[in-house]
Amino acid sequence: MATSSWFVTGASAGIGRAVTELLLARGQRVAAPVRQPERLAKLSQTHPGLLWTTELDVCDTPRLRKVVDEAFDVLGRIDVIFSNAGRGAFGAAEELSDEAIDEQIALNMTAPIHLLRAALPHLRGQGGGRFIQTSTMGAQISTPGGSMYHASKWGVEGFLESVIGEVAPFGIGITMVEPGNVRTGFGSALSIADGLEAYAATPVGQMRQYIENSGGNLTGSALGDPVKVAAAIIEAAATTPVPRRLALGSDAYEAMRGALAARLSELDAGKGLASSTDFTD
Repeated sequence: MATSSWFVTGASAGIGRAVTELLLARGQRVAAPVRQPERLAKLSQTHPGLLWTTELDVCDTPRLRKVVDEAFDVLGRIDVIFSNAGRGAFGAAEELSDEAIDEQIALNMTAPIHLLRAALPHLRGQGGGRFIQTSTMGAQISTPGGSMYHASKWGVEGFLESVIGEVAPFGIGITMVEPGNVRTGFGSALSIADGLEAYAATPVGQMRQYIENSGGNLTGSALGDPVKVAAAIIEAAATTPVPRRLALGSDAYEAMRGALAARLSELDAGKGLASSTDFTD
């Protein structure tokens, strides 16, 4: 693999950590700003000169812009921006607090938007690059209790779908990664709303019971191997043509294919009605 430089958010845990570790093991340079830089101290010692890090809350937009500029100054060139920071929220729509709703939108949708906006002048200036966004199979399917998580992921994918056409002339490619369940600490970081009794006997209540019984280990038996997921993401960054989406995990493939097939069937069933609203002349 040719030497390249990456900018990774959410590098202290989960898929972001797996990608960072694999890149460093392959001798690649990585800029990995995180909330707690000390969590990457051991990696810095193990791979001297390859890892650059600093403190960053991706929801702090002015700081995010400053860090992106600083990373490009330090590394000189960054070939891949890997936008991975995020977490989930669980609860029925009316159970979720205003704060939980704002956090989901800010962390999972607004922050990636601003990260891409901050990186684009640099990517254009160097003649191209890649932007890879960690999304989820939940950007194509939905489950009760995950309304705001799905909204944030569907939202960021809608944004990126549009921007793909805007930046392609500059040699900039965008890929949305849609994993299924992966054995990471995703469940332990889940924001869970206080439950309402009205939902106790509904699908939301059943899912809440499952989460509580799991003790936060929601992904302990997941099919997805984080190391294999990381390797697939790194490979996608060098793939041409640029993959628009990357479904990772047999569970992701099956769930998304079923959802898309059902959506297409519903669309086809309404073809006559759609045509009936046209002007007849």
